[in-house]
Amino acid sequence: MRPRAGPEPADAATVISAHPGRTPLVISLPHVGQQVPADLAGRMTARALAVPDTDWHVERLYSFARDEGAAWLEPSLSRYVVDLNRPPDDAALYPGQVSTGLCPSQTFDGEPLYRDAGPSKAEIAARRERYWAPYHAALARLLDEARARHGYAVLLDAHSIRSEVPRLFAGRLPDINLGTNEGRSCDRRLSDSLVALLRAQTRFSHVLDGRFKGGYITRHYGQPASGVHALQIELAQSGYMDESGTRYEDRRAAPLIELLRKVVGALRAFNPA
Repeated sequence: MRPRAGPEPADAATVISAHPGRTPLVISLPHVGQQVPADLAGRMTARALAVPDTDWHVERLYSFARDEGAAWLEPSLSRYVVDLNRPPDDAALYPGQVSTGLCPSQTFDGEPLYRDAGPSKAEIAARRERYWAPYHAALARLLDEARARHGYAVLLDAHSIRSEVPRLFAGRLPDINLGTNEGRSCDRRLSDSLVALLRAQTRFSHVLDGRFKGGYITRHYGQPASGVHALQIELAQSGYMDESGTRYEDRRAAPLIELLRKVVGALRAFNPA
């Protein structure tokens, strides 16, 4: 795969695509970006420039939701530049487990990303200010707009990952991984409705608050008492693509998209009142 390098972005507008919605639903896709700024690409390994840990094609899987009025936020930059789903202080989200970091220095498989020592503390702080902060300001704005329209907002933080990553988790992931920060990030009625929907089908395995309980975005913004109900959906990439590469497979993805339409419909229909 050719490096996803490009010119150094000048400002937040060049690295974030934000689209206002007309429903209570806001969809965040923090790990779909593939771009690496040219000055940074010059320091990275060939493996890093293939951006293997991208949440491949997630924007394609959920494109129907954007067309149906969900607010939408996605970056163009790779998570290797800065991980938008990590806390700004880079505190561990899963203590005792491997942490991938705010500005990662290794792939999920433990391969080095840099041919040099990697980002310094000052560089990490600069990336946080330049790229991380604008994404979160935009996300907060979309949530505020949804609450102003409807009195509440529903946030879906949309992700995917290879079904097997031994360095990060044992065994094989379920196909659909719902995360609600152990029930704290959304009304229980919302998560119950999604679990019931998933139990009503047999094609895709699922789990609630298993290996993925929700990252920083779910945990930080999911404040039901303040009118924001958030959850993370981590999809196993085996459900829609060839995990040996990055190729999207329409026939494999079609049943998953059909199920995601039902999931998104339940999110959109939820009303805490």
